[in-house]
Amino acid sequence: MAEKTRYTDAELEEFRAIILEKLELAQRDYDQLKRSLMGLDGNDTDDTSPTYKVLEEGASTLSKEETTRLAQRQLKFIQSLNAALVRIENKTYGICRETGKLIPAERLRAVPHATLSIEAKNNTKK
Repeated sequence: MAEKTRYTDAELEEFRAIILEKLELAQRDYDQLKRSLMGLDGNDTDDTSPTYKVLEEGASTLSKEETTRLAQRQLKFIQSLNAALVRIENKTYGICRETGKLIPAERLRAVPHATLSIEAKNNTKK
């Protein structure tokens, strides 16, 4: 029996549904992080007495830096999921970019934006 070289349209639709669900959650989280950074979530120091304001501003700066990092990471995840949707449209989804073999469906269900098989990923770490 010949080795399978791509996923069927039905399988691609299953992966599309998984990606769209993750994309919706990721976008919601990203929007929440953006609101937090813009001060639209109501967690600022405007109503704090001056004595504690300096301490809170320092903590606020650290918090904003961490939130910025989280937002950047979330945006990268969203971009990866969108790229996976493009690969589904092109019918190249699930093909390892190193080996050219199919990435196992179990891996794609867990990490739907994966572009490397476990084998290829392990080889790049060496």
